[in-house]
Amino acid sequence: MAAVATCGTGAGSTGSIAAAASKNNVTSFQRKGPRASGTDSGCSRLVSIAGTRPSVRNGQLLVSTGLPALDQLLGGGLAVGTVLLIEEDKYNIYSSLVFKYFLAEGIINGHTLLVASAKEDPADILQELPAPLLDDNCKKDFDEDVCNDKTPDSNIKMKIAWRYQLLPKMESGPVSSSRFGHYYDASKRMPQELIEASKWHGFFFPEKLSSTLNIESCSLTHGYRKLLQFIQNVIYEEGFDGSSPQKKQKNILRIGIQSLGSPLWGDDICCTENCDNSHSLTKFLYVLRGLLRTSLSACIITMPTHLIQNKAVIARVTNLSDTVVGLESFIGSERETNPLYKDYHGLIHIRQIPRLNNLIYDVSDVKDLAFKLKRKLFTIEKVQKGEVNFKKKTP
Repeated sequence: MAAVATCGTGAGSTGSIAAAASKNNVTSFQRKGPRASGTDSGCSRLVSIAGTRPSVRNGQLLVSTGLPALDQLLGGGLAVGTVLLIEEDKYNIYSSLVFKYFLAEGIINGHTLLVASAKEDPADILQELPAPLLDDNCKKDFDEDVCNDKTPDSNIKMKIAWRYQLLPKMESGPVSSSRFGHYYDASKRMPQELIEASKWHGFFFPEKLSSTLNIESCSLTHGYRKLLQFIQNVIYEEGFDGSSPQKKQKNILRIGIQSLGSPLWGDDICCTENCDNSHSLTKFLYVLRGLLRTSLSACIITMPTHLIQNKAVIARVTNLSDTVVGLESFIGSERETNPLYKDYHGLIHIRQIPRLNNLIYDVSDVKDLAFKLKRKLFTIEKVQKGEVNFKKKTP
């Protein structure tokens, strides 16, 4: 099930650039001090892993989600050792795309992948990853996508509330393939040679089901228990926990779990409000987060929270996650035909941002965010509420 090969080329440049950037951020006073060399070398060792950079807020090691605009909203990226929970949209169209962006970013940076699903074979998921936009075609493809997306009144400048004019613009276009975070072409697939050159592990739950299932005195369902064992084995055997030094250069383990909590995992939490396994999901997240905290790993989980009827379970799941992002699609809703949202495909809600090493979490102060899937790019923009309010008053 696990396909193993050498890491993709070009990953080292990202780490070296990040290391150089970190050195430039050191003040002259720190350089002259006796501890400057030790601090500087330690920071270089920290960012020597390809596709990572230290947070400017707390020095925590970060990886990109595969969406630079989302990285910006989360404070620079996803912290290593944390869980990113994506609340699925009703038809699981856009949340699945965000899930694939996270995995594609791992392949480009040479990270090890662990893909778990009870619905799709992980090998098939990898075949559907979007293709990266690199230096030569990056700017050309982005400009082409913008031109195709223009409307007849796109050149008309409309008045908006002054507070939105002062907000920083969202990063929506490609800059360089060597920077932290990459852009991807949703209309194309990842080149086969990049997938074959990557190192990944797959967990397909239907293949893990045994014909004779013994009922144990454990509150975890069979699927969750098997998945935890699989993740634990990968972390320990390949040295991501730091207990045994990795044979090669240190690397990041990117864990992607698709539609956790759905009935396909053997969990009835979405079927009834008072289910028998109400604590199985939360205990799984509790153990998983403990594994991540002590390893060079980052995890993304998509979950159909709109199907969970017990609101207390949703609250516990949120508390056990570090970062929570909700996707609200306009498909099948009244907003789909609302002219105020004609340029967007849905809303994105940043429900929770981690405050690491603290008992509380941060709430994003950036509101009114919408996403749009263009022909090639998935973009996140600010909804101009000044325009919305103005149009609502118009008879």
